[in-house]
This record gives sequence, structure tokens and C-alpha cells, in this order.
Amino acid sequence: MQLYPAIDIKGGKCVRLTQGLFDNVKIYSDTPAAMARLWRSQGATFLHVVDLDGALAGESVNRPVIQAVVEAVDIPVQLGGGIRTRQTVKDMLELGVSRVIIGTKAVERPEFIRELAEEFGPERIVAGVDARDGFVAVEGWEKVSTMTASDLCLRMKDYGVRHIVYTDIARDGMLSGPNVDATKKLTDETGLDVIASGGVSSMEDLQNLYDRGIRGAIIGKALYENRVALEEAVRRFEG
Repeated sequence: MQLYPAIDIKGGKCVRLTQGLFDNVKIYSDTPAAMARLWRSQGATFLHVVDLDGALAGESVNRPVIQAVVEAVDIPVQLGGGIRTRQTVKDMLELGVSRVIIGTKAVERPEFIRELAEEFGPERIVAGVDARDGFVAVEGWEKVSTMTASDLCLRMKDYGVRHIVYTDIARDGMLSGPNVDATKKLTDETGLDVIASGGVSSMEDLQNLYDRGIRGAIIGKALYENRVALEEAVRRFEG
């Protein structure tokens, strides 16, 4: 199981939100690149970075900070938040980002994902599926669409996508445990690399995901609150 320490960027700082609420912010570091180096030193083999300002603005906002993160480590970085045009995808990949996560645009115009996968390669395009009560949320989680998470994932599969970041918004930042059943269901229905996001609070949560055959897990607040020791987690679940 691939582990992804999370670095969420807002106003150039490393923060965590609770349930995706932008007025419920806790700052953990003034320098996201320093956090990237810390997680790398503890064994991280992949990082998950989100431009929270970009998610709301609809365009990449924290480019210099993202560049600093990418340049600070020798491991791949996947990036989400405000990536809604082909040019932004191209810019971020040229910046050194390994994979870009498309969320809102995947719902609004799913064919956009197919075009990106054809141009840049399916390994580099990730569909971000953020769900509230089973329905996909968009625009920084401010709006809920009429499309189910399952329907969106299956359409993404048809378009060549191999990786899905699945977030249960109700659990994000709550340290209440991930939605293992929903993540497992999506994995079984699609056969895709579904990465669990939201709610991981302990080694036990990671063990539950691992035991159910989930292929990836994003760890955010549990790392920052010292509930999960990254070195041990990497050794147990990636090795």
C-alpha cells in the first residue's frame, strides 16, 4: 500500500482543514518545503500536495511554494487544487510534479480527463473524487453534484485513468477513521488504484485499509498530531 503524507497549502503555509471548511484552519508550518523534507527524512516515498487556495480560486495560486516543495525532495509529488485547464496541467508537470489531480473539471466535463490522459499519459492524470453522502462535491467542496462517486470512477476508468483519490469529506480532518467500506467498494467495482483520503487517525486505520486490499492512503492530521509514526507506517505497509 502506497502511503502519501499530505501537505495542504493555504496562504503559502502548511495547514489542515476540518471537513474541508476553509474557516476551520490550523497552521502547522510556515514552510511547506520544510515539511516535505521532514516527511522524506522519515521514509516518505510519495507526497500528496493540495493547493487549497487554488481549489477555491479555480486556478493554481501557490505555484512558488509548490515549486519549492518539489525541489526540496527526491521523491514524486502528486498535486491537486485548482487544476482545471490543460495549460495548468502542462505547467505543473513541467514544474516537476509527477501526477496532477483533477477534481471539479472531471465532474463538469469528464471528456477533459480523457484528453489529458491521451496527451500526458494515464499515469500522470489522477481523478479526484470527493464525496459527501456518496455524491461528488466540487469547487473546493462548496457544491455537491448529482453524480455518484461510483459513476464518476467508472467513467474515469473508461477514459484511461488508473489512479483515483477518493475523499470522504465528512471524515476529512476529523481523525474518525477512513470510510473503508466505501473505498473497498470503489476498488472492487473499478479495479482502479483507489487512494483513501480523509479520516486516517491511527496505525489501526492504516491496517484496516491494508487488510482490505486498498492500494493507497493519504495521511494528514494524524501525522501532524503525532498519532501515526511515518517511519513505522512505511515499514509496515509499503515494505
